[in-house]
Amino acid sequence: MSVQSRNVCIIDYGMGNLSSVASALASLGCAAVSSADTVRIAQADGLILPGVGAFGEAMSRIHALGLIKVLERRVLGDKIPFLGICLGMQLLGRDSTEGGLHQGLGWIDASVDRIPADVSIRVPHIGWNEVAWTVESPLNGNLEQNGHFYFNHSYCMQAPNEVITAVTDVGKPLVAAVRRGNIWGVQFHPEKSQNNGRRLLRNFLNAIPILSPEAQTAC
Repeated sequence: MSVQSRNVCIIDYGMGNLSSVASALASLGCAAVSSADTVRIAQADGLILPGVGAFGEAMSRIHALGLIKVLERRVLGDKIPFLGICLGMQLLGRDSTEGGLHQGLGWIDASVDRIPADVSIRVPHIGWNEVAWTVESPLNGNLEQNGHFYFNHSYCMQAPNEVITAVTDVGKPLVAAVRRGNIWGVQFHPEKSQNNGRRLLRNFLNAIPILSPEAQTAC
């Protein structure tokens, strides 16, 4: 199926790697829009929340832009497909200890803490690493087991097993991906992960319903 008709909005709160995500989607034929406009977000049928930076500052910006209500309505109420990338995945949790205790979106029952000091890698965890998928879902349906994806993070999600869909091994397993219904999160950067990342993003696009002609005209 063509992804050209997918109405995707990349949420722009000033801390995401928006251009790289948009370019990766464009290479798949999807002309996503980057915006913090609540009307534009409300019209989208798929949302992506990228993120680079500190958890607390990110949540402060999302609140300041008045995005919480529209995000909750579309994602929790209307249940449109949602993908959080790196910090965007961490923001799905209840809270984070990065720079103090900060409240997250709370869509996933999880906390975010610094990568443990007893792992065998340097922190931050930067570079390519294998991802082992523990649950099949539309997001990883055609991805090879233990394929490589690009990581760049110092904090990691502590989540219950029922929402974990992938792990990466850094001397001990860290959560690499989570899912709660229509909500997906990945700790790695698919937009920087070459063919594996492209396949994952295409899977996300294919999970988005095709717009009606009337909706396409409205966009």
